[in-house]
Amino acid sequence: MSEAFEDLPDVALLTGEAEALARAVKKRRREYATVRHCARRALAELGLPPAAILSGANREPIWPEGVLGSLTHCDGYRAAALAHVGTIASLGIDAEPHEPLPPGVLDTIARPEEYPLLDRCASEQPGIHWDRLLFSAKESVYKAWFPLARRWLGFEDATVHFDSRGGTFAVEIHESGPVCGERPLSEMNGRWLVRDGLIRTAITVPAA
Repeated sequence: MSEAFEDLPDVALLTGEAEALARAVKKRRREYATVRHCARRALAELGLPPAAILSGANREPIWPEGVLGSLTHCDGYRAAALAHVGTIASLGIDAEPHEPLPPGVLDTIARPEEYPLLDRCASEQPGIHWDRLLFSAKESVYKAWFPLARRWLGFEDATVHFDSRGGTFAVEIHESGPVCGERPLSEMNGRWLVRDGLIRTAITVPAA
């Protein structure tokens, strides 16, 4: 894994990446370049050469053969997590500012059973914005799900159970999923961290 806490100047883009940014504003170009620089550092950690990281039809990163991974960026943070295919089945990472969600957003991402779970967590750890943490966890769920299922998974299709003190969470998936390890993928497990004004979540799906 590789991360950056600010955009890096003069990051070189590889073939196809610059073309993808032809109409992007400067801020978008800088975050795009920095997160791909993180991806190439992560490739180097795996002993692999630099490669262009383009995007698919659903904005998912297209990795070199034999590699899987996930990207994330928010204000003040960029990161890439990669692994060799076969060591794990999939992974997803997400980062968000440690701030409350805008009004009305929680009702669009939370299932009814998650409200009392969030209330319990808030009573145990009142200094954490659990609504934003739920959003981040579900983003990581989707990023781990999509490469395996190749289809959409909505916020309403997963229930997240946080361990408020252990930094972990468990996920129940309510959508029929791909077979992984000889059984449908109906559960995931992840980790969360709140530090330095950032929320970070990550999910790893074990290999079969």
